[in-house]
Amino acid sequence: MAEIKEPMEPYRIKVIEPIPSTTRKERDALLRQAGFNVFQIAADKITIDLLTDSGTSAMSDNQWAGMMMGDESYAGARNFFHLEDTVKDIFGFSHVIPTHQGRAAERILFEGMVKKGDHVPSNIHFDTTRANVEVLGANAVDLAAPAAYDPDSPHPFKGDMDVDRLKKFIESKGAKKVPLVMLTITNNSGGGQPVSLKNIKEVSRICRQYEVPFFFDACRFAENAFFIKKREKGYAEKSVLEIAQEMFSYADGATMSAKKDALANIGGFVTLDDDALSDKLKNLLIISEGFPTYGGLAGRDLEAVARGLREVLDEDYLEHRTGQVAFLGDLLAAGGVPFFKPTGGHAVYVLADRFLPHILRHKYPGWALTVALYREAGIRAVEIGGVMFAKKERKSGKEIYPELELVRLAIPRRVYTASHLRYVADALIELHANRDKVRGLRIVREPLFLRHFTARLEEI
Repeated sequence: MAEIKEPMEPYRIKVIEPIPSTTRKERDALLRQAGFNVFQIAADKITIDLLTDSGTSAMSDNQWAGMMMGDESYAGARNFFHLEDTVKDIFGFSHVIPTHQGRAAERILFEGMVKKGDHVPSNIHFDTTRANVEVLGANAVDLAAPAAYDPDSPHPFKGDMDVDRLKKFIESKGAKKVPLVMLTITNNSGGGQPVSLKNIKEVSRICRQYEVPFFFDACRFAENAFFIKKREKGYAEKSVLEIAQEMFSYADGATMSAKKDALANIGGFVTLDDDALSDKLKNLLIISEGFPTYGGLAGRDLEAVARGLREVLDEDYLEHRTGQVAFLGDLLAAGGVPFFKPTGGHAVYVLADRFLPHILRHKYPGWALTVALYREAGIRAVEIGGVMFAKKERKSGKEIYPELELVRLAIPRRVYTASHLRYVADALIELHANRDKVRGLRIVREPLFLRHFTARLEEI
């Protein structure tokens, strides 16, 4: 077997944080107390936390220095204007509306554009995006290209939208019932896979043809741009900034969670060109988020986001970032653990139904894997499968499961080293060797929306 090369961190570690340690007996008790839901376990009981890459980044000395320059004026803080200039330079849109995080940006955008009975197509909507559409009585529609559902395909851009299906969908529903098309880059619910510029152009052309606004869910825009540079013909000599600017030039706006590719612990924004819609969104913002120049954020956080948006474009950082994910994938492949290929930008997605073939879909194999991984190794991951995305038929109440049953190992930015990832791989390989001991689960209590956050389950 060829030696697996470890990626070298393009930074030095200046501040450290102790990693908690627990026993298997303690973890088993914690799982029972939490209703077998790892979201409900306190972070100081987690050894390696791969629940999400959202808001979990280690900020740089430059970002921390910027936070010391936070202007906490209620209106017109200088940090907002720094953020505004930065977003305009990278994204190219004329209006920048800050929010406290990405789902708040989604909420005000959809409240301003979507009404009951509408349809919002995407490649694959993520959980909060889907919920913010559905809570308005609209339909969140997934139109990913076929490769998105083939975990073994080597296709370099499995995040692409199926443009033929998009065109037919708009024609079948009528453009007036499609208030916007949203393209997620990278496609988080589909293995963290990138979207090609070719596909972005085609989606844009269809939206222009039918006069439907085109928006990005852009929280991992830099990773997507880096994959375009590496994988798409004609872009190898372009900078990540130039590629990002070209991506956004084909759209009407974007929502952004600054907790991902802005390398910040909180924050987000909506950016767009439409003057009237911008005014409408700012009024919605004021009701629940704050004044339009702070949007629920402290001035110091606005500054951290502005600086992080520049840092994330550094290609040495992006080489390491995507290299870490590939490194974990290579370790798992060497140990026979099935996962979604090729690896994407921010996470490795384990194929839970293949990992636990003895657990049927109605017993939630992805969820069972997250429970087993925490119990055996203190590692927290997140299920992206039946608990998160199953839909219930109105009449029968029968669950319809998503095509993919995944467990996402999301790697926080600039937090873990190669030795931490080896620990994760070793734990999964050991668990895979003893997978017959893992048990399925049933749901005993669940909310109406986003049930995976607070549902309680029990082992069968």
